[in-house]
Amino acid sequence: MTHAKRNVPAHRRGEQPAVDRKARPKGVTVDSWAGRVHVEWDPEAPLTPLGQASFFIEFLKASGVFDALVADCPLDYTSPNAPNKRDVLGTAVLSMLSGHKRYAHMAALRADGVLPELLGLTRVMSEDAVRRGLKAIPESAGIRWLSSHLDYCTTPLLGEDWVLDADTTIKPLYGHQEGAELGYNPKKPGRPSHVYHSYMLANVRLVLDVEVMPGNKHTSNHSVPGLWALLDRIGRDCWPTLLRGDKSFSSDALMSECETRGLRYLLRLRLTNNVNGPLSAWPAAAGGRLPDRVGRASTSGCSSRDGHGLAVSFFCVGASRSNLSTTIGTR
Repeated sequence: MTHAKRNVPAHRRGEQPAVDRKARPKGVTVDSWAGRVHVEWDPEAPLTPLGQASFFIEFLKASGVFDALVADCPLDYTSPNAPNKRDVLGTAVLSMLSGHKRYAHMAALRADGVLPELLGLTRVMSEDAVRRGLKAIPESAGIRWLSSHLDYCTTPLLGEDWVLDADTTIKPLYGHQEGAELGYNPKKPGRPSHVYHSYMLANVRLVLDVEVMPGNKHTSNHSVPGLWALLDRIGRDCWPTLLRGDKSFSSDALMSECETRGLRYLLRLRLTNNVNGPLSAWPAAAGGRLPDRVGRASTSGCSSRDGHGLAVSFFCVGASRSNLSTTIGTR
């Protein structure tokens, strides 16, 4: 006796209709230093992470930022056998676009015969040539060179009201690297590190400037000179409406300088005796409700100080979400 078997699908059909098979998208034409290039999509060919770089190269050529970066670079070779400055910087740019994190990864670009030509390079330089070329740039001249081109991209956005966030980031280091020092390292205690003092446009996370320092220079005293250098460089008309920082920036020197220059600020306070004193008046001022997590990061803000350099206005995040900023004590 035989029974007919039915072919039951392993996965039942859902409510979503089947995807229509569309024709292969047509290619597009992009402009580059090698001329106009026709880009096509082939769904059956192996994927490459460098395929989209041609569109960014078109942006670099149309905007002229890469040509200006190469023209203003303070790298001068005296040897007739020295490499081309454009090849050195172009290799570094292609390596960054490819997601490389070390100089040794640049060797992967030497087998690419398309992108270097699109960027207008005669050849891909070795990692040693790029390292020696960047090392030959004087530090002060290199900082001015990169800062000017970074400001060219960010300054047009600073005409509106904006908030400046100042922050420090600890980057643990492994191996022997320049500037690796022991300092404050909450993730890897006892591990040498670098410190990134960064200044960002709030909410959009657009980095305006970054200073890399040894791991033992993590306090705000090392951030303040770079902060005022950035503000002086962009001009008073482009200054932020508010400066924000964590508790490491709540120093008397920074607040005094902000008040002298007329820059409003919002800084998190350390829970010292001068802060805990006004907090004792919280139940009377807030109807008996205590602030949420007073001992952690709930107390913030200081907008003015008295003649002795002590904060006179404190703001605390209370239990009521409808009134997050409540003045709880003044002196």
